[in-house]
Amino acid sequence: MKRKLMEILACPIDKHHPLDLLVLRENEEIIEGLIICPKCKRYYPIIEDIPRMLPDDLRSKEEDLDFFKKWKEKIPSDVLYKGKPFNLTNE
Repeated sequence: MKRKLMEILACPIDKHHPLDLLVLRENEEIIEGLIICPKCKRYYPIIEDIPRMLPDDLRSKEEDLDFFKKWKEKIPSDVLYKGKPFNLTNE
């Protein structure tokens, strides 16, 4: 994902803009990271260069939690344990 895309992205749930970006792996583009809505506390993973900005009912809990486990050391604890729609609280 190109960083410039952040200038136009808004949260699909509450339409908040701007969103926060946490880059976890990059070269010329962001390969893996998190887009975080500071208003509703939802996060959207960037996996293999693609931002996964889906509404809650279309998201994969397993995919989101696997992503959290992979990057647990670099993701802020408030996102890991309070982020929406899924988090590591009950893991």
